[in-house]
Amino acid sequence: MRRVIVTTADGSKTIHLPELAEHYHSIHGAIQEACHVFIDMGLKACPSPSVHILEMGFGTGLNALLTFLETQRGDQRIHYTAWEAHPVSSLEAEQMEYPTTLGLPESSAAFKKMHTCSWGKPHNIAPGFVLTKVQADIRAIQNTAQYDLIYFDAFSPGVQPELWTEGVFVNMYSTLKNDGILVTYSAKGAVRRAMLSAGFMVERLPGPPGKREMLRARKLEKVDSAVPPVRVHNSGTG
Repeated sequence: MRRVIVTTADGSKTIHLPELAEHYHSIHGAIQEACHVFIDMGLKACPSPSVHILEMGFGTGLNALLTFLETQRGDQRIHYTAWEAHPVSSLEAEQMEYPTTLGLPESSAAFKKMHTCSWGKPHNIAPGFVLTKVQADIRAIQNTAQYDLIYFDAFSPGVQPELWTEGVFVNMYSTLKNDGILVTYSAKGAVRRAMLSAGFMVERLPGPPGKREMLRARKLEKVDSAVPPVRVHNSGTG
């Protein structure tokens, strides 16, 4: 499938798929969207000194790079596992120019290593940051209670509806530790209902530029099945 590199509103780049009329990131700002959804509403909600992250859709590696940069400023240890069925090439990743756009050209070596390291085994990208890339469909995942945080960054429900079903979120729920969270840019009602049916408590949160809302879902330990939990909390403006 043809990929075209385009510049988004905040000056950062993304990939456009003309045949699907789909972008890898928001055209209102690739970096702004990723920082807001996955770092501010995801990683910063996980204060543990050691965080196991599962990313659904490695894509251009932007989320991994931003996570790496955030943790280099502190002392969190990150174990980052990314599932991607259709990887971008190392050349395409280089053309994203994210380290330069972020004003951190010194991170170029780490970003390059993320894309050139082999698939299927862990790699020490830098002290405190271990990356494992899995080239497979996320629906094949079988890990149980392993992750603290999920970056759910699949293509939109209109393009890949099969990845936004109750069954997929049931699998995501099972991969999380108790009190683990899942964040995604989507705020569609059908997505929220699928999360609720899978057992999550779901929050509507303010979205990144160009989107009114996003979703954050939390796995809560079930203490008493006789008392149904309150699963919807609206902390947004709508």
